[in-house]
Amino acid sequence: MSAQAARSLMTIGDVLGLLRADFPDITISKIRFLEAEGLVEPQRSPSGYRKFCEADVDRLRYILAAQRDRYLPLRVIRQHLEARDNGEAVPQTPPRRTGGEPAPRRERTLVAADTTADEPAVRLTRRQLLDGAGVDEEMLARLEEYGLVRRSGAHYGGEALGVARAAAALGAFGLEVRHLRTIKAAADRQVALVEQLVAPQLRRRSPGAHEEAAETAREIAALSVRLHAALVSMGLRESLDP
Repeated sequence: MSAQAARSLMTIGDVLGLLRADFPDITISKIRFLEAEGLVEPQRSPSGYRKFCEADVDRLRYILAAQRDRYLPLRVIRQHLEARDNGEAVPQTPPRRTGGEPAPRRERTLVAADTTADEPAVRLTRRQLLDGAGVDEEMLARLEEYGLVRRSGAHYGGEALGVARAAAALGAFGLEVRHLRTIKAAADRQVALVEQLVAPQLRRRSPGAHEEAAETAREIAALSVRLHAALVSMGLRESLDP
């Protein structure tokens, strides 16, 4: 690599600063997650630090815009990126509409909820989960004790990584794992409601019924999380605004 090319590379913090104006909810964790999913592949310095080029930033913009404006899951975005990489035409997916109006840009709230990101379909060892979430053995044991993180055999799913990271971040504000039981209980009630709503679809015997039910469940869940975030944000505004 030439010296000029090396100087043009950016750190993950630089990339965050470039993207934040258009994507206020972007975080370093989100960029790392997209890298872990293989959607962006920054270079690494000899000491192991990520180094991004302009093409990497453009790729991240494409991914984030596809999630925000078209609500595309990562598996579809991956297909679009592969088509771009191969010089093929990218399928055109129009922005989601309601009542004939174009989908509005998401308004920032006091509580941000990233409901457009697909859950990472990965299998993590215990060590990978600990390192990826930045938690210690004691905290992971507590998360398992309270049922917030579950293991399948010797591995954990991608959802466990998201839960552990969120729990660690909340811990910085003084919330202990035991305080998260109310959130877990609310999530369980939401799951039960979604299951009840899609039950008629699951009972159908037509081809593709199960896939349709799964897609419906994902959409209902995403809307429910957005509603929850909006309600919490509204409540906080009422209590915090002078």
